[in-house]
Amino acid sequence: MLSGQFKASSDAPYSAVTVPDPVAPTVSPSSKKGGSMEEFYQLCRELFTTTLVLMAIAFGAVWLIYGLNTALNYLLGASAGLIYLRLLARSVERLGSDQKKLGKAQLLVVVVVIIVAVRWQELQIIPVFLGFLTYKAALLVHLLRGILPSP
Repeated sequence: MLSGQFKASSDAPYSAVTVPDPVAPTVSPSSKKGGSMEEFYQLCRELFTTTLVLMAIAFGAVWLIYGLNTALNYLLGASAGLIYLRLLARSVERLGSDQKKLGKAQLLVVVVVIIVAVRWQELQIIPVFLGFLTYKAALLVHLLRGILPSP
């Protein structure tokens, strides 16, 4: 049976699918860790780039539709989301070597930005919050790239 093919078993009353075990290459733990960290750094670069592209597109669209003031509010939130994503990536990077659990410093970014948006009269909380969520849209783009077949 070739790797990646599925075979339906006719022995059982219900059709069961057996999946062949993939042959795992022999990789030393140190090179495997280095490779996975390289994948992590590549994922971080992809997420940051996608977030920046989405920020630019959304900033332009909000500016055209709602005006410069609302677009700047969005940009403030999106910038805070980018800082949050960077702090989260740094915390995840240190997770295996230095610390045993994720830090809480990145959550401070969210709290500070929302408090500033609520207290400062010129800022609008909805565009700031939606701007902060731009990094989530980048995560969805990454997810869809992995799920959908490439042409």
